[in-house]
Amino acid sequence: MPTTVGRRTNRPTPAPRVVLGVDQRLATRIGVVAAVSYAAWLAIGAFGRPYNFFDMKIYHGAVLWWANGNELYDFVAPSTTLGFTYPPFAALVMLPMSWLPVDGAGFVNALASIAALAVVLAALLRPIVDRLGWPLWFTVGIATPLAVAIEPSRETLGYGQVNLLLFALIMADLVGLRWRARRGTHHETAETPLARFVYSGAWAGVGIGLATAVKLTPALFVGYLMLTRQWRAAWIAVGTAVGVTLATFGVVGAESRTYFTDVLWQTERVGAADMTANQSLAGLLARLYDSIETPGLLWLAFSVLVLALGLSRAINARADGDELTAFTLVGLTANVISPISWSHHLVWVIPAIVVLADAAVRRRDASRGLPLRGSTLPATNGVPTLRPPIWYPTLTGLRHAAGALGLYLLFLISPIWPYEHQLPEVSHYQDGLFGALMENSLAIALIVLVAALPWRPGAEPAFYPDRLARTAPLAARR
Repeated sequence: MPTTVGRRTNRPTPAPRVVLGVDQRLATRIGVVAAVSYAAWLAIGAFGRPYNFFDMKIYHGAVLWWANGNELYDFVAPSTTLGFTYPPFAALVMLPMSWLPVDGAGFVNALASIAALAVVLAALLRPIVDRLGWPLWFTVGIATPLAVAIEPSRETLGYGQVNLLLFALIMADLVGLRWRARRGTHHETAETPLARFVYSGAWAGVGIGLATAVKLTPALFVGYLMLTRQWRAAWIAVGTAVGVTLATFGVVGAESRTYFTDVLWQTERVGAADMTANQSLAGLLARLYDSIETPGLLWLAFSVLVLALGLSRAINARADGDELTAFTLVGLTANVISPISWSHHLVWVIPAIVVLADAAVRRRDASRGLPLRGSTLPATNGVPTLRPPIWYPTLTGLRHAAGALGLYLLFLISPIWPYEHQLPEVSHYQDGLFGALMENSLAIALIVLVAALPWRPGAEPAFYPDRLARTAPLAARR
């Protein structure tokens, strides 16, 4: 007779039905993935903007101009005042795109970005689906188009930006830290020296270093690694960033000197702070003051406060064994305090949604007395003894589930664009207080996440200190 644990049983999984030589369950799952992908495509058409690889045209034009013997930072895209704003290392990485037509380069970048996003989602969701017993390919197949449909992803792909690729580099270091903490599982069984090195996680920090060499904002992760005393990964990140930058000096010294002595300080090359697409704290304050420029001292004071709050919460999340939430908080904090965070930069809402959804599932399971991975429960005749369910189990985890759904819908609909305004032609208060709230809604959501994103004690530790060992038996109930 099958035993029962909560509402789940240990009955053998029934064999899948086979119809006309096709596994019906597999066919159904493929159909679901296809339906979700089509729905995501429709959502992009409904809520997205017209896309024509605008930023990719600037990058492509700049490296083509450079390849033809001209000065890289003298390039100005036709019919605009915009030029190349990345460091010379990024230009070297982008140089091969000069061999392709601009649309071809845009589609290659889009395919690479979607593939990178799928790999990242597989890494984020693997611990969750293992615990819940879901197929990884099916979960990632659904999650990827859902993630592509929201504002940061669709803007990144439509404009030909690199944010998803940089996101993947940083998240690779999270995976490396996990593997380094679990040495002995894959590390010792790997057959080749290269595989042993990869599974050892000894390379963790390289991704953050490369991302920092392309954009400065990922440097906040180096500070986080140092504050949490992950010295090896921190120094690898610093060494990688400095090493590739110095190597770039050796290859293209003139461009490097121009960038670090002149271009880096030309803030007007990026755009006005009050532009609707800038959903950082600086953009929020500029629009609230109805000014093209951000009030400097006020921005600095609030930025220091948000920085301290975000890093302290990230440190506590890691100490409680949730490295994913720690990385997410650091990424969100970088988005908030950066002077410019275009809406396509806000990719850190993707792991934030994952964290909120998993927190809801974990709390729901805990309320029903179901054991979570990593929890230790006494057993009677081989059957785990259940915890007493907490009060109102039906509502347990509801606020986290509502938070995940609300955050996803906010970034899917992206209500900033119907209320887009540009000074001096139109005031940011043209549509009243509600219009101002909608125009700043993504920035407000980021600040709320930095202050209130929950972490999941013992969920995904990248280490196992004494504190985590003491709190692990209570992690599911918190």
